[in-house]
Amino acid sequence: MWAFRSSLPQLDTGLFLTDGGIETTMIFDEGFDLPYFAAFPLLDIADGRAALHRYFDSYVEIAVRDEVGIVLETPTWRANSDWGALLGYDDTALEAVNRDAVALALEQRRRHERPSTPVVISGCIGPRGDGYRVTETMSAHEARSYHAAQINAFADTDADLVSALTLNYLEEAVGIAQAAEAAGVPVVLSFTVETDGRLATGMPLGEAIDAVDHQTEGYPAYYMVNCAHPTHFSQVLDGESHWASRIRGLRANASTRSHAELDEAEHIDRGNPTDLAARYHQLREILPNLCVVGGCCGTDHRHVEAISSALSATSVE
Repeated sequence: MWAFRSSLPQLDTGLFLTDGGIETTMIFDEGFDLPYFAAFPLLDIADGRAALHRYFDSYVEIAVRDEVGIVLETPTWRANSDWGALLGYDDTALEAVNRDAVALALEQRRRHERPSTPVVISGCIGPRGDGYRVTETMSAHEARSYHAAQINAFADTDADLVSALTLNYLEEAVGIAQAAEAAGVPVVLSFTVETDGRLATGMPLGEAIDAVDHQTEGYPAYYMVNCAHPTHFSQVLDGESHWASRIRGLRANASTRSHAELDEAEHIDRGNPTDLAARYHQLREILPNLCVVGGCCGTDHRHVEAISSALSATSVE
């Protein structure tokens, strides 16, 4: 039975951590080849499962030490039908792997959760296409239909919510929110932005958040920004706007490089964990409800440890 679906604790209590760049960690630190940047096939091999447990252990241990909560995202960002087909997974196999990903996260909860560290399980979904560029787009109706299979698989498990990461255009975000509402599961939407703080389509971040809320009657539990460095979007944040108050989560890149530059990079850019943590601290002054913090490409447990140390002394009111 899910623990927090009817009342997400990150909406009411203090700081929550989440993980970092799972794909870059598995490639550069664990030595796995991840075709199409997909981590979910690791669930099907013993060495992969062990590596995933090591990965999540490193983050949950920080949360336990600092007595804060943690949101565990399943390693299923690529586990939808288009990417799954490229990796040899049909619809039945994808449903099984999405369920198995929740089961692995639940093992982490059973091992680590305590009163001072609630462990929230999030079924992670990603865009149908490339998270860095918009090539083909769907209508909101098409996006709802496309993502429903993965969302419904998570809704039928003990996952507390679903989170859609690295979204780069409006209609896909709207369709995901609608599919989650139809499945009766809370949803978090996370946009990625270019170096000018806008979505890849050119839409301003605030306009996108306001439009999703308008078209879904505010169904998303909250919004996040991921896969961009704070210098790419801090200048567009308006702490007094309604849309900024809807941003509760941040999973920034360690690197200041653009998406195009990261695509061409041959080596990982880990940035500076201390500098990144300081920027999170500054952003918390702008974003009144920021409470879920982690990392994205190039980050690992050291970045999240620095962020937690910088932020865990205070709590979100």
